[in-house]
Amino acid sequence: MNTSVIREKQDLTYLKWSHIRNSSGTAGTFLKSESVLDGQKTYYKLSNFDSERGVIGHECINEIIVDRLLTILEVPHLSYQLINADIEVDGRIYNTYLCASEDFKEKGESKMALDNFYRLRAIKGESKYDFCERIGFQNYVDQMLAVDFIILNRDRHGANIEVLRNSRNHTVRLAPLFDHGLSLIFPCMTEYEAQSYDILKDINCNNYIGTRSCVENLSLIKDKKKVFKGKLKKQDKDMLFADLDGVIPEIFIQKIWDMIFERYKIYEKL
Repeated sequence: MNTSVIREKQDLTYLKWSHIRNSSGTAGTFLKSESVLDGQKTYYKLSNFDSERGVIGHECINEIIVDRLLTILEVPHLSYQLINADIEVDGRIYNTYLCASEDFKEKGESKMALDNFYRLRAIKGESKYDFCERIGFQNYVDQMLAVDFIILNRDRHGANIEVLRNSRNHTVRLAPLFDHGLSLIFPCMTEYEAQSYDILKDINCNNYIGTRSCVENLSLIKDKKKVFKGKLKKQDKDMLFADLDGVIPEIFIQKIWDMIFERYKIYEKL
């Protein structure tokens, strides 16, 4: 799926949404849906949703920004489209921007959360990072830890890292990185909050591997020079935020860029 923003309003009121309780500690829910057309399954998700106020978050916009960042850094990841759409939830029509993505499983593959895979195969006393290194997932995990520091991802729990297994071919791989909505400045709902947000702070994050500190987790990476094939440059700002003018306020765009670029420079100096 091409990373793009569809600004022309689409009618997606036929989608049926399921409620997924927000794990970030804030009020509201995340709603998910799916459709199948010509055998291709597409998954949809909304930003933080409140039954009274409608869509109140901008997590879906974060997804498209991080998608583009990972393309620049040459990190395998799930690609999203950002779509302006009318949706129906519990009999009410809302207009919002939502995310769409395709199924990343290949034919014959089944998925399992990494936390379950670890419980099944880990050696007694083996850390989650050492387990991933032994299984052959080290480069993936190193990229993930570095990315999560740059974007301050709050929600890398064990089910947000998926193991894809093909029992017939005896293959095991990790799914491309996905689910980055709870990152960047997602708690900010107003321009004032965005303006005053501390882009370099370290907070407790729901990390499955390592500690709850994205800063501390950088110390797990043994060779930081080999993590990313691509490099982020100042001129990449235009690519990251293409077609997002008017979708989020300009102060959000500038603050998110400052956060990504400043944290990337910190990583580069390690």
